[in-house]
Amino acid sequence: MYDVIILGGGPAGLTAAIYTTRASLKTLVISGVKWGGQLMLTTLVENFPGFPEGIQGPELMTNMRKQAERFGAEMVDSDFTSLDFSGDIFKVKVGDQEYEGKTVILATGADTKWLGVPGEAEKIGRGVSSCAPCDAAFFRDRNVIVVGGGDSAMEEATVLANFATSVTVVYRGDTLKASKAMQQKAMENPKIKFIYNTEVTEILGELKVEKVKIKNNKTGEESEMPIDGVFVAIGHIPNTKLFQGVIDLDEVGYIKAYDHFKTNIKGVYTAGDVHDTHYRQAITAAGYGSAAALEVEKYLRETS
Repeated sequence: MYDVIILGGGPAGLTAAIYTTRASLKTLVISGVKWGGQLMLTTLVENFPGFPEGIQGPELMTNMRKQAERFGAEMVDSDFTSLDFSGDIFKVKVGDQEYEGKTVILATGADTKWLGVPGEAEKIGRGVSSCAPCDAAFFRDRNVIVVGGGDSAMEEATVLANFATSVTVVYRGDTLKASKAMQQKAMENPKIKFIYNTEVTEILGELKVEKVKIKNNKTGEESEMPIDGVFVAIGHIPNTKLFQGVIDLDEVGYIKAYDHFKTNIKGVYTAGDVHDTHYRQAITAAGYGSAAALEVEKYLRETS
């Protein structure tokens, strides 16, 4: 029997574990096969406080994990397969093994929707990114593209324009989906231009991004575009499939976080990108994790 079971081993889950274990709560982290979250796909992280020279993403996550383990957190590097939140004691299954907890923190994160084109996967962190606030500074005086047409794409383009020489928004439709205010902000920036009815079909380069193949989906015309960076902004997929019908989700699948990171089930909390549709930063995820952990500690104290 655990005081708290944390589902997810990214910045939110591991920070929560540091707080719960230091509060002497028996803690289990079901971190998943791909523990560490999206930072495991990141190279140099320069915006996480405490590292003036920056730190590699996987190293940062390894340090967080070691810190949680030092205080007594138990780790299971497998994916949970089912859960039962119907009783006073919460049950989570990993294969044939069942774990029980008095409380649960859902910190399963969200995955970037990637383009799925040749050359993309191997260049993540080498010119391909999904986070301008994280990586824009690496593209100072470079030429980059942003793929997407929604608010997040406009925001990425605007952030990148503070560093890059030029930013080209590549969108497959003929009308942007972004709000009028976001469109106007991007369109008024002289560094940002737009290409419509166009899709990226391949990302080219030896060790890093050097150019992309693009195709006009109206005319079928194909061409190559020299470029230094590709920022993908076509959305995220929250990891909430196994929560459907149990936890309240919004229309696109993110967990609905109520007062102080509560879910609709008493004793079940949430933290990080699985509910955060706006910031999606390691530092905010860590902050949410600490907040959820403090709420769990308070809940257990009041109900014991």
